[in-house]
Amino acid sequence: MLDFVKIRTILFDMDGVLYCGKQVLPGVREIIAFCKQQKIVCACITNNATLTPQQYDQKLTELGILIPGSHVIGSAFVTNLYLREQYPSGTTVYIIGMDGLHKFLLADNYFTLQEQNPQIVVQSADLTLTYQKLKTACLAIRAGARFIATNTDRSFPTEEGLAPGSGAITAAIQAATDVAPFVIGKPQPTIFRTAINLLGSTPETTLMIGDRLETDILGAKSVGIHTALVLTGVTKRTNLVNSSVQPDFVFDDLRETLKALQKVYSDA
Repeated sequence: MLDFVKIRTILFDMDGVLYCGKQVLPGVREIIAFCKQQKIVCACITNNATLTPQQYDQKLTELGILIPGSHVIGSAFVTNLYLREQYPSGTTVYIIGMDGLHKFLLADNYFTLQEQNPQIVVQSADLTLTYQKLKTACLAIRAGARFIATNTDRSFPTEEGLAPGSGAITAAIQAATDVAPFVIGKPQPTIFRTAINLLGSTPETTLMIGDRLETDILGAKSVGIHTALVLTGVTKRTNLVNSSVQPDFVFDDLRETLKALQKVYSDA
């Protein structure tokens, strides 16, 4: 049984855990305040590649969530690190994605944006997606460009319900090219290992709190990180019945998670 007192780092997924659209979910501010009191490092690990750290900092501040943008480890950030390890300066890329991905890859001119015959196609969620963007990406991949996906989340929670995610775009490109992407984000281990290294933590002292079995929980367990599922996002309790992926803990929301943490610390 996990001893919560040994947890020194908590990784939160964002959409469906901290907020849903512009709505802060119950218990968020309270659990972050408790972690600060107990000197537990709070960080976010997200497949969302649409925002820059500055935009995350602004968003979290506006929502009253006291986690700095510098502690948001997103798939765009990790994709950028990975590609710089694999490719030299001047490598050409075509990007389907939002500001977060564009700014990470192009801010210092390490990579060169190119539509015709790029060496790499990097794809994430794109709220301005057009047929022409899909066509350009598919033609490049068929011509030999490497296909990189920041994540393959098929949907993400909004106030209106589940909206199409990056994985929906990935599926369209894969269907048109017969090429599967190399995936950076959850559940792949790269993003979890990067988070652990950046925060100076270890898997044994880290807890991942997420709302998706197939990304948050599966990915964290693959590298030995403890896991807690909250039922405020995509996964519901009924999904657990036949799933081969099982979290260490299941909580209705972060209020219930906080109560479990408080009980352990009060008894310690």
